[in-house]
Amino acid sequence: MKIVSSAASAVLSFLSLGSVAQAQDASPVTGNVAMVSDYMFRGLTQTWGHPAIQGGADYTNPNGFAAGTWASSISDKSYPGGSMELDLYASFGRPIDADWSWRVGVYGYMYPGADLDEAGLRSRSFNTLEANAALTWRQFTLKYNRSLTDYFAADKEQGYDGDTRGTGYLQLDGTFPLSDAWSLALHAGHTHYTAKLATPLSNGARDASYSDYSATIKYQFAAHWSVSGGVTHATDDAFYHRVSNFVNASDTRNVGGTRGFVMFQGTF
Repeated sequence: MKIVSSAASAVLSFLSLGSVAQAQDASPVTGNVAMVSDYMFRGLTQTWGHPAIQGGADYTNPNGFAAGTWASSISDKSYPGGSMELDLYASFGRPIDADWSWRVGVYGYMYPGADLDEAGLRSRSFNTLEANAALTWRQFTLKYNRSLTDYFAADKEQGYDGDTRGTGYLQLDGTFPLSDAWSLALHAGHTHYTAKLATPLSNGARDASYSDYSATIKYQFAAHWSVSGGVTHATDDAFYHRVSNFVNASDTRNVGGTRGFVMFQGTF
């Protein structure tokens, strides 16, 4: 109940912003809400395989500046003491010509209440800040994200041989309209950690770096409502197949692998 109520409060705020945007034809503010069967981030589940409620609001200026916020419920098994992820981001971009455009920005991930001390470890938040740069050609976007902090608290205290500042994520995304109502989105990405585990796992795995892929079909059944279904796959099964729950170390889960999801989303 704590997870749902925390995210629901944020979603209600986003709905209010969306209503304002709808009432003003020229408003630069848009909002979105969603229910998803499994919150997947870069190929890894953030909800321990359970559903999530999500919502966001975005501001776009014709001069190329954009900013926004987004929230989702998460699992305290991956983020001890936490129930919500809150993201803040801003970027600036411009078109180059009719086919090409570029954008650079910063993206912050925050986890209110989540801390490693909730799992009996030395106090450490999971908050992470990234810088990013993207180049778009027609329906394809190539984007590079680089962590300006340790990557979601991964450092020596979590058993790595160094800090993970500078961890990078390279992604290629493409969207393909299939009809007026249907579209297909394809994604490929690779996460490169700047540090490895100091002591290998029991199966010998040390490197947390991995690749992820996904394919999503979206059906726009009304002006502001859509439903999507997709499949994701994350590599490096040796590292992510048996990840321990922070709350109960004997509880393990495959947080990567091949997973399916369904999303119901509204935009305003």
